[in-house]
Amino acid sequence: MFTGLVSALGRIVSVKDGDVRRMTVSSPYDADTIALGASIAHAGVCLTVVECRKTAEGAEYDLDVSPETLSKTTLGGWSEGDAVNLERALKVGDELGGHIVQGHVDGVGRVAARTDEDGWIRFIVQAPSDLSAFIAYKGSITVDGVSLTVNRVDGDEFELMIIPHTAEVTTLGTLQAGARVNLEVDVMARYAARLMQAREAAPTNKEVQS
Repeated sequence: MFTGLVSALGRIVSVKDGDVRRMTVSSPYDADTIALGASIAHAGVCLTVVECRKTAEGAEYDLDVSPETLSKTTLGGWSEGDAVNLERALKVGDELGGHIVQGHVDGVGRVAARTDEDGWIRFIVQAPSDLSAFIAYKGSITVDGVSLTVNRVDGDEFELMIIPHTAEVTTLGTLQAGARVNLEVDVMARYAARLMQAREAAPTNKEVQS
């Protein structure tokens, strides 16, 4: 479980193909605090640490990424040197400053437009059509692991305003039109939609009596 508040920027050290793709990530996290099997969100994708080594900068660790994850997220396009948003898993008692994020990407969106406005960045993002129903005005959405508020919704497109701090400490400040981004919709929206589906499918009293 995560909050969508990025706690560090990492960098892809290497990408090696095999039965599964192994990625090595360099991060400023203390290696002594990363247990094997630990969950860390990478651009919004929850991945498991399979090896970890101490470095002068912090930690260098390995991740095994499945073909399913590569096909459903932007990770298939990552290469050596790429920067990546990182977030450690929540601990009991941690502050929930963003919103509840599972680290399960729902789909890949595309930056349709970027406008820079006095340090702020306005993004128009096009979402997959099957996710549009879960994206609401003033609702929460996770973009490349960052918890953000939706400013406007127009069909399959939605608008975001990125404050200067967020642009500086995450990869969002480098995004340009055409970039692909991992999207996770608000889990509450998913459950609400499922509840409505269940209610619509349930038989009415009249149908039960007949």
